[in-house]
Amino acid sequence: MKNKQESIFSSKTLTYFLQLAETMNYTQAAQLLGITQPALTQQIKKLERTVGAPLFYSVGKKLHLSDAGRTMLSATHQIYDVLNDATDEIQQTTNANTGVIKIGLLALVEDSAFTHFISEYYLHNPEVKVTFLNMTRHEIWEHLENNEIDLAIMYLPDDTIKNWKPYESRKIIDEQLLFLHHSDKLATRKRVHFRDTIASPWVTYPSSYFLSHILKEAYKNQLVDAPHSVAEFTTPFQLTQFLNRTGVNSALPNSFYQAHQEQIHAYAVAFEPAIQFELAFVYRKGKDQIPRVAQFLEAFDAYLEEEDYLSRVAENRVKLNE
Repeated sequence: MKNKQESIFSSKTLTYFLQLAETMNYTQAAQLLGITQPALTQQIKKLERTVGAPLFYSVGKKLHLSDAGRTMLSATHQIYDVLNDATDEIQQTTNANTGVIKIGLLALVEDSAFTHFISEYYLHNPEVKVTFLNMTRHEIWEHLENNEIDLAIMYLPDDTIKNWKPYESRKIIDEQLLFLHHSDKLATRKRVHFRDTIASPWVTYPSSYFLSHILKEAYKNQLVDAPHSVAEFTTPFQLTQFLNRTGVNSALPNSFYQAHQEQIHAYAVAFEPAIQFELAFVYRKGKDQIPRVAQFLEAFDAYLEEEDYLSRVAENRVKLNE
């Protein structure tokens, strides 16, 4: 017969609890977990029966953590921290030239330079297997928290996560958004003011995506209405195909434009003021001390010292077109 500890920790119950504590919404948490809302409710009630106290309470339609819930949340984070620290400590004793490196790439990021680098890295380190995964922001943070990836490649600043204490970042490049349009009147401009970008409709990322969020904030800060979006897509290639066929506007990172400008049938110009952010590696503290991860990051630094990131992107574009 299972004891109390086994009842709490022998299933995905804590994962469900953490997701609900993060979203404070049963419907949203269930969708993110890929289960039904009744199944999530059942698991939470099971956990509450085990610990002997309600973990959540509602005021109107808003969900809150109870005192017991806050205690459970703190304990759960401590459990994960202990397990992650133990995993990292074990991995730090491994050889730099063997093992697996798991990398989560934000799906919005141009990947050609990373793919080329990993190919070069393999030729010098054939015993290190690199797993390269395209992910959403939510998936990246979930995998980082659960120590399921070693490195994330993503845009910053990202307000998805509030507690940055367990994480570190290493900047790759300063990135900026470019305004893509079909207006001959704006074709000769080196920069474009926000008010001049909203005359025509746009194609955008979904509102929950990083670039949509940063774009919305930029227009808000300039006291200009956000562009009218007539379609939303989740990859830059889809946005490009749509704007090519329809003549609508959009905004994409400079690195993506440099990599695919021959396929983008639109003018590209920087915003005034510029919409800037960072492309960076993000990882749990201490992860860069694991020998194979440290070697990987050092090799990437050397790769960019030979030729900068945007030049690498342009170079790979030329090679693919040959």
